[in-house]
Amino acid sequence: MVPNEHERGEPRFEPLLDDKQASALLGGIHVKTLQRLARTGKVPAYRVGRFWRYRASELDSWLRSKVNSPRQPARVDFTKETSQ
Repeated sequence: MVPNEHERGEPRFEPLLDDKQASALLGGIHVKTLQRLARTGKVPAYRVGRFWRYRASELDSWLRSKVNSPRQPARVDFTKETSQ
């Protein structure tokens, strides 16, 4: 029996995702937001011609690294009185 590429330790080919597929994987963020994040280098992406492409494994790793990252707390002004 001949071992396959994965069993031999060779890298597997991972299909690239388009903007719509990647945004769905990231919880449905807007496609334009994802493109902006790619353009500014904040999300792992590849420019293929005039299109952005993404690897699901890299997006998963990126997302996992952001889950417990320190974020700026929400700014709420409790000094203002709300009227009902």
